[in-house]
Amino acid sequence: MDRTQGRTEQHEQPTGGSAPAAPTAPATPATPAAVGPARVVSLTAGGFALTVNPVDGSEIEPLRPGTEPARPAKRDAAARAARTAAARPPVLPGPAGPARPLPAREEERERLVRLLGRGRSVRLTGPSGSGRSALLDAVADRCAGLAPDGVVRLSGYGQQQPGELLHALYATVYEAERERPGRVELLARVREIGAVVLLDDLEMGGSALDELMRATPECAYLLAATPDTRAPSDGSHIEEVFLGGLGKADCLELLEAGVGRPLTDEEIAWAGDLRFASEGLPLRFVQAAALLRQRDELNHSDEDDEEEEPGVFEERPRDAVHVPLPTLAEGAAPAELLASRVSESARAALRIACALGGELPHHAHLPALVGDTHADTAVAELLACGLLTPVGTRYRLAAGVARQLEEVGYGDTASEEARTAARHYAWWTGHASVVPERVAAEADAVLAALAGADVVAAVLLARTAAPAFAASLHWEAWERVLRSGAEAARKAGEVAEQAYFHHELGVLALCEERLDRARAELETSIGLRGALADKRGTVAGRRALALVVDRETAGAAASPPLRLEAPAPAALAPATPAAAPEAVTVATPATPAGPGAAAPRVAPSSPSSASAPASRAASEASTTRVPPVAPAVPVSAEAVTRMTPVVPVTARSETPATLSEVFEDAFPLNPKPAPPTVPRPAAAPAPAPGRRRLVLLAGAGALAVVALGTVVSLALSSSDSAPPAQGPAVTSSPTVTAPDTTVATSGNDPAPEPPVSAPPAETPEPGQSAAPTPGRSPARTPSRRPSSTPPNSAPPTAVSPPPTSAQPTPTVTETVTPSPSATTTQTGTTTPAGSPVTGG
Repeated sequence: MDRTQGRTEQHEQPTGGSAPAAPTAPATPATPAAVGPARVVSLTAGGFALTVNPVDGSEIEPLRPGTEPARPAKRDAAARAARTAAARPPVLPGPAGPARPLPAREEERERLVRLLGRGRSVRLTGPSGSGRSALLDAVADRCAGLAPDGVVRLSGYGQQQPGELLHALYATVYEAERERPGRVELLARVREIGAVVLLDDLEMGGSALDELMRATPECAYLLAATPDTRAPSDGSHIEEVFLGGLGKADCLELLEAGVGRPLTDEEIAWAGDLRFASEGLPLRFVQAAALLRQRDELNHSDEDDEEEEPGVFEERPRDAVHVPLPTLAEGAAPAELLASRVSESARAALRIACALGGELPHHAHLPALVGDTHADTAVAELLACGLLTPVGTRYRLAAGVARQLEEVGYGDTASEEARTAARHYAWWTGHASVVPERVAAEADAVLAALAGADVVAAVLLARTAAPAFAASLHWEAWERVLRSGAEAARKAGEVAEQAYFHHELGVLALCEERLDRARAELETSIGLRGALADKRGTVAGRRALALVVDRETAGAAASPPLRLEAPAPAALAPATPAAAPEAVTVATPATPAGPGAAAPRVAPSSPSSASAPASRAASEASTTRVPPVAPAVPVSAEAVTRMTPVVPVTARSETPATLSEVFEDAFPLNPKPAPPTVPRPAAAPAPAPGRRRLVLLAGAGALAVVALGTVVSLALSSSDSAPPAQGPAVTSSPTVTAPDTTVATSGNDPAPEPPVSAPPAETPEPGQSAAPTPGRSPARTPSRRPSSTPPNSAPPTAVSPPPTSAQPTPTVTETVTPSPSATTTQTGTTTPAGSPVTGG
């Protein structure tokens, strides 16, 4: 049946009846050996090589290096014209019907052409039957040379997402046979398309329409939709053109052109009432013209009865019967009256269309479906009556016709008609001579037959139609037929067919980068085939599942998950300018602002003891959990507090072994209580090789400062009283103390140092200033030793030692009588509170 449609051998599959290949040449996936009707087709889907195998299921593998498809080229003007002609509805057999005139839409047509010429997108809104498709045809002729890629006609019937429309636009403009690009490549290619796109029967709006237009910024769209279609978003900048009904003069002109003769006064009055009832829709007047033509044929008004003798084989009766004009109700809903006056084959075709949800099969299928060899002429007859309307490359019932026919009994045999259509399409789609493109053209009728058939016929039809849809790159229909087939196979108990459908769904999801769906479908298929002991199908499923795992692994490597890691242990070493790799918050005590403020004091340090700073630093770290770190440069006297953003550091000497310890170190409590026991002092980290020179320079400077402090102390001791047993520390407090103050020593104090060793002067600490304090003479500036006495506004007399100190520091206090020019108070480390103070 299909070989008589004028198709050449290049459109037929080589397995249909061509000569078999040579025995020495192995069969390739594109040209398998002629041993059966199986059609194996190789495709390129994104980064995969897909082999559609109708027997065991599709096989998918990554593209091998060097086999990637080349950059597709755009079609030239001749190729675009040929593809546009192929996208139009086919030419119907039989006598040509009357040419349908174009309604008077000159104003709307000029406005649309003008907007499209400026690169604007327009939404043409009108009710069903208002002549939107005819107006699009007229606009297409006027816009042929506006865009570099010409005019592209697309059908949006049944399209709710922009993905398939973008693929259809890509296939129309580019010469890419057997190739379905991935999403990234698809968006890159369609962005380069500059064309006037006429999209008829639009069914989407809002964000989906915005996505379509953002993907193709160089295209100007003319969108034809009904008023109940979702409107575009507010920021889409689409012009709105509403298409209403025709005027009275235009309606009469359209009616006269359809009848082929002038109208009588009675018919003019009837047409005026019909226009008021139908709001001037052109479709109603096309159907009204068909009613008047049928009335003329029944009344024999175009024949002369006097010249012709009624013969024996004449079908019309000898006595003519006058048929009146249709009523206004029949003119507004004329489907029943029109169907009663057409041929029997046409009425059978209407029953099939009602069973298939309004979809009419191709006219080549009607002889087999109806049982009449001349049933293919029924399509032209129904189209002339206005009962059919073109949708893309096919025909379907006009708006409202299916409902009117079902009310009069045309849908009573819908189940039987659908089952007959399903069995016919199962044979036709599985025939080796039928190319996948022809199956894709009948996609809507096939899907409608699949939905109305019984489970056995549905499984058979889905099994044969699915590979054809896959090979034709009509993947939306492929997915729908696979899901319908899987459900039908489950109800029928066909486990092997159910495993096949799930395998195909997994391969389809993998091609579209839906990895979760692909894994679920492939695992289901592997389980079903494992129960059937199908080794070949199980291996194919596991290969596809391995690709899913590889894709998931690649995606996980590209974006690793967030993990918690234990922080590095902090170094508890003496503060040096270059030994702090991590910044911490450094608080700088304020310089006394008035004469009553006390100078800051820090804990004293003995230059002769090397282990005291490390033990003291460990004791402080156990309390504050922040190691003391000195800044790289000394700060000025005016600075009060220096805040440096830091990362949290801890004094933990051991690497945490549990998750709770990790969270304790990463998110410490505030405030955090001190541990009951003193932690083990951590070993000081070895200095970096690059910092050894800086440490030596700092040590040399410290020795120079000690020598200088010794000289200054000897000078002071010659003019003042005898020095105490331990080097005194000098405070800059201007408060005058009583000269009879004595110093007392506790029982825990170590042996006093020899008098000859003067107290060395140290470099200023990070929080101290080297500038002279108010109330002191620059000539009498003694060396200051650190003290653990906190700064206070009043002169301290006795301060208790720090609670964390392991060894109490000996307390020596010496008060010097102030001179008229300066007041100096030399104070050593404080004694416990309440201890008597004695002089040296």
